[in-house]
Amino acid sequence: MASSFEGNPTPTKLVFKGIKDAGIDFIVSVPCVNLSELITMVDTSCDIVHVPVTREEEGVGVCAGAYMGGKKPAMLMQNSGLGNSVNALASLNLLYGIPILMIISHRGVEGEPIIAQVPMGRLTTKLLDTMEIPYLIPENRAESADIILKAWNTARDMKKPVAVLLPILFWGQQE
Repeated sequence: MASSFEGNPTPTKLVFKGIKDAGIDFIVSVPCVNLSELITMVDTSCDIVHVPVTREEEGVGVCAGAYMGGKKPAMLMQNSGLGNSVNALASLNLLYGIPILMIISHRGVEGEPIIAQVPMGRLTTKLLDTMEIPYLIPENRAESADIILKAWNTARDMKKPVAVLLPILFWGQQE
């Protein structure tokens, strides 16, 4: 049987492959247009617990509890929600050494059609740097699965949050 990842896989399938390769078994998500197909894939996966949440800081707490329960947690979110989660990341994950993989749709960068996304787009990496949260940005789609695996391994080894930023051009043209 041929793998669904052979040939020319979509960006979503590459990200999902990275999640699977990393052994992520618990995912929290906040709605995002760029992540919607990935969220559907996660939601229908038999070996990943998926918990949709309404706010990012809620997701941070849910992921922390999942980690304490033996899970490998990740959160799917848009970078605009990073600002919502700063206190939870600092006072929970960073303080107590709780890893979480944050797969972030990085809006407001090159190719962004919505001007309101630009301010947070410019601040995202500065905010992560200020919080001393490592982040990785795939240089191309093909390396995204490996980047996600590397990010989880870094989060686990450093016992802290790690982000993978997926810029708007990673997903292709916006509608």
